[in-house]
Amino acid sequence: MENDQKPEQHDPDEKSMESLSINNSPSQETPSSSLPATQMSLEERYQIVRSIGEECIQEDELMNLLSKKPEPICYDGFEPSGRMHIAQGVMKAISVNKLTSAGCRVKIWVADWFAQLNNKMDGDLKKIEVVGRYMIEIWKSVGMNIDGGKVEFLWSSKEINSRAHEYWPLVMDIARRNKLPRIMRCVQIMGRSEQDELTAAQIFYPCMQCADIFFLKADICQLGMDQRKVNVLAREYCDDIKRKNKPIILSHHMLPGLHQGQEKMSKSDPSSSIFMEDDEAEVNVKIKKAYCPPTITEGNPCLEYIKYLVLPWFKEFKVERKPDNGGDKIYKTFEELVVDYESGDLHPGDLKPALSKAINKILQPVRDHFTNDSNAKDLLKRVKAYRVTR
Repeated sequence: MENDQKPEQHDPDEKSMESLSINNSPSQETPSSSLPATQMSLEERYQIVRSIGEECIQEDELMNLLSKKPEPICYDGFEPSGRMHIAQGVMKAISVNKLTSAGCRVKIWVADWFAQLNNKMDGDLKKIEVVGRYMIEIWKSVGMNIDGGKVEFLWSSKEINSRAHEYWPLVMDIARRNKLPRIMRCVQIMGRSEQDELTAAQIFYPCMQCADIFFLKADICQLGMDQRKVNVLAREYCDDIKRKNKPIILSHHMLPGLHQGQEKMSKSDPSSSIFMEDDEAEVNVKIKKAYCPPTITEGNPCLEYIKYLVLPWFKEFKVERKPDNGGDKIYKTFEELVVDYESGDLHPGDLKPALSKAINKILQPVRDHFTNDSNAKDLLKRVKAYRVTR
């Protein structure tokens, strides 16, 4: 999105940059266990935490951690780099609520310096700060369970500056112990490839992200599969320094874009993404145009959204049909939906309107917040005006 505006003259609000645990009550309830963590068995807590990851390194370490530590620290993070799509907004809310329901504490790293290193928002730190504040407003309004002090949003610039004597020696030691080719294999974490022409800042980035894990004293790295390589680097660093307790890696699934063959939803292609504050009509049009071939479940983004967003959120997926087309049906599991879809009993013409309705229901509190809250409305207006840079 092009932006011909002059650079922002807004001075960052120091209060908005504080390392905070936001205590605003969420506007709607999102999925988590109804049983307090203190009343859960070890196996119940393990199953909840493990369900977040498509991959876990290592499962026995996770079980051991949960058996010995009542409140493990989970690390997640994001670059403030533009509008937020549902893969980031809804999935993160689901994951965080599961983790806190199982007794975990979650530290969400607002990686403003990292966005600057990666040239997001043309490296303009003031714009990056505005985007970060907008994204926090999204999670507040969608229903991330941030009440009770178990979720903290930590701004990397502020945290690193306040404890620079701890952070930079750690970064330097990680850099010193790794060859350049090993660091280059991690550039995927920035949405780059080893073949890209990288700046020196982008080569420095993986060493810093690896250091974040230890700086935040994280027991669990809860990030996407695209961040796996730097999390593995952190475990390798533990071997180098003879550290016994390694960070456990829980890598979550990456939701595809709306079009055929798009492995990852991308905010740089608005037609392939559903944004968190899209209006109802926009969601309906995007889902209507989405790739969803009859009887084909493999590589079908509409089915993935049902599996990873709708079913975890509502615990069911309701399809409304005319009696001649089979009548209404409620699916409680993804497996039973797949059976009907592959057999042709459930047609895209019925599935898509049901999916649109479910997603719109999830997003409505976000729309309401950004319509009724003057601060949120202003943040969204400014973010929409920014040009998204790669």
